[in-house]
Amino acid sequence: MAEAKLPTNARFLTFEGGEGVGKSTQVKRLLARLTRLGIAAVRTREPGGTPKAEAIRSFILQGRSEEWGPGAEATLFAAARLDHVNQLIAPNLASGRWVICDRFHDSTRAYQGLTGGVDDTLIEALEDLALNGHKPDLTIILDMDPEEAFKRVAQRALEDGIPAVADRFEKEDLDWHRSLRKGFLEIAERNPDRCVVISADQPESELAKAIWSAVTQKFPELIREATA
Repeated sequence: MAEAKLPTNARFLTFEGGEGVGKSTQVKRLLARLTRLGIAAVRTREPGGTPKAEAIRSFILQGRSEEWGPGAEATLFAAARLDHVNQLIAPNLASGRWVICDRFHDSTRAYQGLTGGVDDTLIEALEDLALNGHKPDLTIILDMDPEEAFKRVAQRALEDGIPAVADRFEKEDLDWHRSLRKGFLEIAERNPDRCVVISADQPESELAKAIWSAVTQKFPELIREATA
């Protein structure tokens, strides 16, 4: 499927990586920085972003789809993604806004494909349907040893006074999460023009600087225009 033609100032950024690497925090920080520069941008997440997609998110993360297997989960993610793209991502890009998404199609490739064993043919067919020509311009993959990432999650839960409750994927064992990490790194290796791998095992502010460096290197002309 051909990529969608967008306004020259519209950019689509996605954040990927395993559990607990800090994607959501860095998405918020990047959005705030772009906004300060006067760049119109929105943030969203997957699965989710629209009411229908959020309902599918809840169904999956509660573990209600687990018994159906990775193939069915990949199909559910694609259904959520299709609605998300059509109702939120595409309209914002068409209006010239940047879209920053916490997870996108690479998560399906890593979780259900490379880790879950779903055949590439199905993954690619679902991807062609759901993306509707809207591929990310830049994907930032936050990389971290899964064992350290889960220690971070537990520490944050302790500091916030909130019990750490594992969702559908967080509850998988460390070997599964190590395989997931390898899957994301393989995706980055296959797509060097789009993907940038950044170590998430560093202070939040330093990680934000590394991400900003990746963004400015990818879109130097747009950043120059915004800061001129």
